[in-house]
Amino acid sequence: MSKHIAKQHMKTLTKDTAIALLMGGPGSEREVSLVSGNAVLEALRAEGFTNVTPVVVDSERPAIPEGTELCYNMIHGTYGEDGGLQTYLEELGIPYTGAGSATSRNCFDKILTKKAFFAAGVPTPADEVIPSGAMPTIGVPCVIKPPCEGSSVGVSIVKTAEELPAAVAEAAKYGTDILVEEYIDGKELTVAIFNGTALPVIHIAPREGFYDFANKYPALSGGVGSDYICPADISEEETKAVQAAALAAYQALNVEVYGRVDVLLTAEGKPYVLEINTIPGMTGASLFPKAAAAVGISFGELCSRIAEISLNQPRG
Repeated sequence: MSKHIAKQHMKTLTKDTAIALLMGGPGSEREVSLVSGNAVLEALRAEGFTNVTPVVVDSERPAIPEGTELCYNMIHGTYGEDGGLQTYLEELGIPYTGAGSATSRNCFDKILTKKAFFAAGVPTPADEVIPSGAMPTIGVPCVIKPPCEGSSVGVSIVKTAEELPAAVAEAAKYGTDILVEEYIDGKELTVAIFNGTALPVIHIAPREGFYDFANKYPALSGGVGSDYICPADISEEETKAVQAAALAAYQALNVEVYGRVDVLLTAEGKPYVLEINTIPGMTGASLFPKAAAAVGISFGELCSRIAEISLNQPRG
């Protein structure tokens, strides 16, 4: 029997609740995860939590400190966001923050995400899935991406047919299937959803190119970065449409606790949902904390409330 037994009664988050803060992981977003994890660690300690232990994860069955009452998951991408860690913690009977194992799997795999969007009528770009080595039938311009990577790793916007082979080869580095989407020309927006409520829309304005890894994390990549407008510089009607599309996507995947939905908005005011991030970044430059701050929720309060809501979230 596991040493970590989940209690059946309602739990109360207190300042001395034993929290293991998990960060790192085996994926391409490890360095970003370490930054997020340390930011949350500092925030929780500043909020007065006295029993928070950082755990840098290097394996798929990490040692969790004895007596842990809640695992705070800050592992972006592979293992932390794909259901692997969640399944492990459910086996141990330890509560954890964020989306559950099934939700995480479906949101991390963009092919499964798109199927759920189409089934629920969520507006999203048309797509096709091709095996590595094949060429898409969707015409250019198009977007080529590996289905199971975050932070726009391996993503290419293809404007000409001559660019296709290199883009397909880049996406093929990350798996055998490749997702190809029609290119939508529009503003890059994101909607943080916290406990079922859509926060103010953020407009992401990359200083050059598109919102790839370099423009998301210039301090780690040497990129030129992006500007963020919150609330987004769009009309009230467009804001409502974007938030409604984001909420529909969130509900279509049954996301628990919190998540961030990426949306494109055309010049005609039509939103297209791209994906859902179930472990969004929590660094100093991250978007979820920016949206929360716009409605008066400090970073420390946000981190604390995520823990509080997650502690009694049903799993399995």
